[in-house]
Order: sequence, then C-alpha cells, then structure tokens
Amino acid sequence: MEPVVVLALVAAIVVVFLVASSVRIVPQARRYNVERFGRYRRTLQPGLNLLLPVADRINTKLDVREQVYSSDPRPVITEDNLVVNIDTVLYYQITDPRAAAYEVADYLQAIDQLTVTTLRNVIGSMDLEETLTSREEINSRLRAVLDDATGKWGIRVNRVEIKAIDPPHTIKEAMEKQMRAERDKRAAILHAEGERQAKILTAEGTKQKDILEAQGTQQAMILRADGEAKAVELVFQAVHRNNADAKILAYKYLETLPHLANSDNNTFWVIPGELTEAIRTVTTAFGDQSTVGRPPPAQPEEAATAGPGDASHESRTPELGAGSTASLDAAAAADEAGRQAAAAVSDAKAEAEAAKSPQTPRRGQPPGGS
Repeated sequence: MEPVVVLALVAAIVVVFLVASSVRIVPQARRYNVERFGRYRRTLQPGLNLLLPVADRINTKLDVREQVYSSDPRPVITEDNLVVNIDTVLYYQITDPRAAAYEVADYLQAIDQLTVTTLRNVIGSMDLEETLTSREEINSRLRAVLDDATGKWGIRVNRVEIKAIDPPHTIKEAMEKQMRAERDKRAAILHAEGERQAKILTAEGTKQKDILEAQGTQQAMILRADGEAKAVELVFQAVHRNNADAKILAYKYLETLPHLANSDNNTFWVIPGELTEAIRTVTTAFGDQSTVGRPPPAQPEEAATAGPGDASHESRTPELGAGSTASLDAAAAADEAGRQAAAAVSDAKAEAEAAKSPQTPRRGQPPGGS
C-alpha cells in the first residue's frame, strides 16, 4: 500500500507542475514572447493563456505602454565651436514586441546612442544663439530621425524634448551681461519715450491754456468795448436829447480837472492843452449871454448917411453900459475858474511831494510850524 501512495503523490505533484507550467495569466498592457524549443513561437496577449509544458518557455516580458527615458547630459559642439551640454527626454512606445525582443539587443541603449549622434549632427549646423532659440526645430528633426530608425525595432517615438542646454560658464556670464545691457537699453528708451510724451503733453496743455486765455481776453475786451460803446452812445444820446449847450460842457470839463490829482499813485500830472480853449468857451458863453438886450448895430445905410459932424461922435470913447459890465463879470468868472483849477493841481502836487519827503513844508505852512 505504501508504494501505491507514494506513486499517487508523485503523479499528483507531476500533474500540478504540468498544469502550473502550462497556464499563464498575462496582465493588461503586457506582452510575453513565447519560445518553443528555443524558437520564437508566439506572443501572449493579456488574459489566460495555455502553454505546452516543457516545450514552451517565456523569453521576454514587455510593457507596451508609453515609456519615458531621460538621457544624461552629453557634450555637443555648435557651429561656432562652443561646447554645450544637452540632455533630452524621450517618449516611446513598443508597437511590436517580437521586433523589440529580437531585432535589437538593447533598444534603450540603441535609442540613446542614436539620439546623441543625431543631436550632434543637428546642433553642429547651428550656432549658439540659434541653438538656444530653435528648440522646436531641433525636437522635430530628432523625432523624424529616431522614428524612422526605430520603426524596424518595433518602437514608435512619440516625442523628443530637449530638457536643458547648458553653455559654458564664461558664455553664461557674457550672455547675462548682454541681457542686462539690453534691459538697460530698453529701460532708457522707455524712460526717454516717457519724458518725450510728458513734454509733448505739457506743451499741448500750455498751448491750449494760452489759446483759451487769449480767447477769454478777446471776449472780455470785446464785451468791455461793447459796454463802453453803449455807455458812450447813451451819454451822446442823453446830451443830444437834453440839448446841452457849450456852457455846460465847458463847465463839466473844468470840473473834471481837479480830479486828475486825487489819486495817491500819481507822480506827475498832465494839463490838457484844451484848458485855454475850455476857458475861452466859458468866456464866450457868458459873453454871448451878456449881449442879450444890446441895441442892434447901426445899419450900413445909416452909417452912410451920417454927416461929417458925426465923426467926433465915433471918435469919442464909448461909455460902459450894462452889457460891458456883464462881459467883465464873465471874464472874471472864467479867470476865477482857471485859477481854481491851477490851485487844485498845485495843491495835489504839493501833497504828493509832501508824501515823498515829510520834512518839506507844504505850501502856505510856515517852515518851523507843525
């Protein structure tokens, strides 16, 4: 009985081993390459798969998801003989597990070396400035070359990105100085533009201000002139409406003269040249009034008929009558008005001189008195 049990146990163990070696569960996004007696047989898909025990063997297990590979910085010489360190980031995906396993020994190393050589060819045709500013062009050229070369390896390169470009330290310092100078230049230009705009706006404001002030002054002068014209017109109409004679006008003219010296700011006075004419007008006016009541002069016929005896009458001195007395009174009044005007002007001059030099005695005041 015991040998039978042992054989049963051995048989059970063998069956379990065979079942375990023939059943394979492949996870999602995984691919297993199967070899039968050392030759590629098939690629297992995700799920439950059965293998031939002892004959079939899983050679490689591949992940078909998109992978990311970051390379180390590699020195690259530019067209202007500057050494820069460039590291890249590669995004790839396995599309054919059989080719990825059997067409290339190590696809990652192959992709890395191909990336370096392609990058050196691309950067070698560019200078440093173009290299720093043409990342999109470099990425596109790298992706085209890698995608074409890795297609037969069962790998599709989705994207290639340049992660960093590190120029030498001296070049970095020179670039920083250049950028600083450019920023200073732009700042100076912007400052100058700001000052220019400010000056232009200030000039425009001053111009508008002057124009508005000139227009205001013009309107004020026009309104003032209109007011003065209307005032003169009203005075002229009032004078003509009231039929003012020469006596009133001459009197008003003489009455205005003393007011010329009333202001405290006057330092000199101008006596109009029409003063004597105004006095003559007043005298004439009163003289014309004094002639009222005189007998009319003799007619030429009466003078012609007069005899020689009348010559003694003509040669006699005429007697002073009432009319002669009126003429003398008018002349005296005119002289008195002229003297009063002159006295008023003299008093005003004396007051102005006294205001300038308080020690000088006024007219009519004794020198020692107060």
